[in-house]
Amino acid sequence: MKKTLLAATTSFAIGLCGSYAWAASHAGMGVMGEDQDVAGGTVTASSVIAPANGWLVVHRTGDDMKPGPVVGHAPLKAGENMDVAAILTEPVASGDKLMLMLHGEEGGTRTGVFEYTLGATEDGPVRMDGNLIMVVITAK
Repeated sequence: MKKTLLAATTSFAIGLCGSYAWAASHAGMGVMGEDQDVAGGTVTASSVIAPANGWLVVHRTGDDMKPGPVVGHAPLKAGENMDVAAILTEPVASGDKLMLMLHGEEGGTRTGVFEYTLGATEDGPVRMDGNLIMVVITAK
């Protein structure tokens, strides 16, 4: 399987295990995922460590590795979240790149309701040292 690695900070030591990709920071935040079959309409992060309640958000991305439109999300609790499955809200083809990103619950008007749209501040991305906490995988 293809290994993908994006670090949230350059000062963090990153370990790869098998086909997993891991992105994390000093604050104990991170997203772990792997290339996977999404034909069932979901994408799963094997582990997400969140500093507070928030969201695993699935963005489309390309070779530029910039977050694109949101195509799925799932709620997170503070701490470690294992096998977090997000339901995809639009078709994703084999070979598409997906960015699994940690988003917070701050800034919105409704707790427990995902309010983010691309570029908004409501339920926006969590950053550490200015870097997004995320990992990029490829749909199979």
